Formats: sequence, structure tokens, C-alpha cells
Amino acid sequence: MQPSFPVRVECPPGACTCQRELLLGQPEADQRILRLTREEEKKLLERLERISSLSDLEQMLLRIEQQLGVAIVVAPGSNEVRTMRGIHIEMPDMPGLCRKTRQSIPAAIRKGLERQPEIAWALLDAHDLFGM
Repeated sequence: MQPSFPVRVECPPGACTCQRELLLGQPEADQRILRLTREEEKKLLERLERISSLSDLEQMLLRIEQQLGVAIVVAPGSNEVRTMRGIHIEMPDMPGLCRKTRQSIPAAIRKGLERQPEIAWALLDAHDLFGM
């Protein structure tokens, strides 16, 4: 049974482990992630690359969780943070979430942090790494 909204096109066989068919086969399951079509994903990635502040990033993460059901955690890593690679970005492995999407969203967030390093500093400060 197809949902009433446009859904993401199926990945080539063997290229992904998103379990899209499993999610489509369960009408009672949370199918919001299927709303993220490739065109919408491109828009989302561009928007994440253009984040302008920590509050903007937090608002984007909240909207992603509300609209797609994906809770993304962005926090300083457990080791020393010297570069943007030290920022830990965690995405859940859930049915319907494409493997490439799970890689591209954190990469877009890192690009945004690299463009605006003051956001990373604010993130570190929010986790009391620069504070008292």
C-alpha cells in the first residue's frame, strides 16, 4: 500500500540497507522518513550547509525530527576537539533511512560548521568546554 504523499525512489538492489519495502509494508509504522525524496534531500543538505548560528542548527535539527522522525545528535566528541571531525554527529539507523543519507547529512552539517566556525565554538561552549 503506497502512502498518500510522494515517497523516495527505491535504491538500486544491493546498494542500500534502508529496508524501504519493510516500512512500506507496515501501514502503522512511522513513514515520515519516506517523505525525504532525493530533491528534498538536496534542499535539506544545502540548507544545512548554510547554517548561520547554533540556534539555527538546533532549529533545523528540531524540524528534521518533527517532520521526518529522525533525531540527530550534534555534540563535542569524547576526545579532544581540534577539528570539525571532533564534533560527534549521531544519526539513528532506522528503516527507510538511506545509507547515503546517513552519510550526507552529517557531512553537510560539518560543512556548515567549517564555513561558520563560531557555531562550533558556541556548540563547545554550550557543552561547557570553554566555560567555567
